[in-house]
Amino acid sequence: METTQDSADTATRLAARPPATSPGTADEPASRATADDGAVPGRRAGRTRPRAWHLVLSVDVACLLLPAAWVAQYRHAVVVMAVLSVLLFTAGERYRPRLHLSILDELPALLGRTLVAAAVVANVTAVRHSPDAAAEGFLRGSASAIGLVLLGRTATGHVIRVVRRRGWSSHRTILVGGGPVAEDLARLLNQHPRYGLRVVGYLDDRGPVSPTGGATPWLGPLARLEDCLRRTGAQVLLVADGEGPEHQLIELLRRPAVATCDLMVVPRLRDIGSHPGPLDHVGAIPSSGSAIPRCTAPGATSKRVFDITLSAAGIVVFSPVLLLCMLAVRLEGGPGVFFTQQRVGRDGRHFSLIKFRSVRLLEQSESETRWSVAGDERIGPVGRILRRTSLDELPQLWNVLRGDMALVGPRPERPFFVEQFSTENPAYAGRHRVPTGLTGLAQVSGLRGDTSISDRIRYDNYYIENWSLWLDAKVLLRTIHEVVAARGR
Repeated sequence: METTQDSADTATRLAARPPATSPGTADEPASRATADDGAVPGRRAGRTRPRAWHLVLSVDVACLLLPAAWVAQYRHAVVVMAVLSVLLFTAGERYRPRLHLSILDELPALLGRTLVAAAVVANVTAVRHSPDAAAEGFLRGSASAIGLVLLGRTATGHVIRVVRRRGWSSHRTILVGGGPVAEDLARLLNQHPRYGLRVVGYLDDRGPVSPTGGATPWLGPLARLEDCLRRTGAQVLLVADGEGPEHQLIELLRRPAVATCDLMVVPRLRDIGSHPGPLDHVGAIPSSGSAIPRCTAPGATSKRVFDITLSAAGIVVFSPVLLLCMLAVRLEGGPGVFFTQQRVGRDGRHFSLIKFRSVRLLEQSESETRWSVAGDERIGPVGRILRRTSLDELPQLWNVLRGDMALVGPRPERPFFVEQFSTENPAYAGRHRVPTGLTGLAQVSGLRGDTSISDRIRYDNYYIENWSLWLDAKVLLRTIHEVVAARGR
C-alpha cells in the first residue's frame, strides 16, 4: 500500500555533486540562470534567486530558537543548541541537493544531530545550575525545539513539492546516454515533476535512439555537450548510460562550461551503490567498499521478531474491526467470509493467502488467472469499502504470524502471473529472495492495481538491496497514511 515518492522512493539512485559555491540545498539542485530568467544561458548567474536551502535553513533556525520564548532562564543555552544543531546539520549534508523529499528519510539524521546538540548543551547547563533545574528547564525547551524542527521540515518539504509540481522550480536537464537507464529516467522525470527536473534532451553517439519513444529529443553526439548547454540553458547534467570511451566523457565533464551545471551520475553498479563504505584509493584510483544489507541473519532474525511482535499486537488491537468486517461480509454475501488464494512466497514456495471476500460468486479458477476485478459489478458496497480502505487485507496478519509472509516485502503474486512476468522480465524472480509482504515499498509508492510491472520490480529489488528495520518502519507508516486516505483499489 504507498505514496510516491513516493519513494521511494526514487527508483534509480542518483549520486549528486553539491555546488562548490554554497552549502547545497536541502532538496533541489542548485539553480543556475536559464534563458527564461533573462540571463545568458550557461553562465553562473542567478545567485541571488531564492533557493530551497534558504527556506529550509530559515525555518530550521526559527524552530530551534522559538522555545527560548518560554524557557527564558535558559535562553542562551537554547541559542547555543540552535547554532550547534545547524552546524551538525551542515556537516551531515542535511542542506545538500535532494531529489526525493521525505521527512521519514530525514528523521534519523535530524533526531540524532539535535539530540547530540541538546546533550552537549545540557551537560554544560547542569554545571552552571543544578541537574534538576537543567532537566526541568532546558531539556523541556530542547524537546520542543526538536519537535518543531521535524514539523518545520515536514512543512518545507510539502511547500517545495508543491512548487515543483506546479513548474515554478523546474531545472532544465540534459541526459547523457539514450539507453534503457536514460529511457527510464526520462519517463520518470517527465511523469513526476516533484523531482524538479525537466529533461530537454539527450546526447548519445549512437544517434537518435529515442528514449521514451521519441518524446525526448536527441541533441547530438557527446562532442556537442558544451554547445548544447549554451543553446538550451541547461542547469543539470545527468549521466546515465552513454556510449563512447570513458576518458572522453571525463574530459568533457571537466571543461569550464560544464562546471556551471550541477552534475548527477547514475552509479554503474547502482543496485549495490546505496551503502558505500569509506572512500579509499589505490594509487589515486578511487575505491570504496559496498555492502548490501540483505535480509539474512542476524537481520532476518530481527525482522522476524519485528513481524511477530507487530502482527500479534495487530490481531489483538484490530480484533473488533476484524469482527465487524466478518459480520458485514457475511450479511452482504452469505457464507464464506474468508477468501484464500495460492500465492508465491520466498524462494518460490506456495502458500494460501487469506483475505476477506470482497467479490460475490468469484470462481477459484477465475481468481487465479484474472489480473484485476476493479470495477466488477459483483463487488457490493461492503466489498468496495473493504477494498478502498484495504481492510480486506487484515486477515493476512495471520499469514505474517504464521511465517508465510512478512509485514513488509514484495507483494506475493499468483503462480500463473509469476510464471508470466518471470518470462517477460528476468529480474522478476529476484523479488523472491526475501519473504513477501503484507505491504511493500512499491505499493506505498502508488504501484497498486493495474500499474507497471517493471516499475514494481525496480521498487521491490531496491527494497531488498537497501533493507533495514527503519525502512520497514517507514513503509508501515506510509501504509497507515494510505489506509487513512482510502487509496486502495
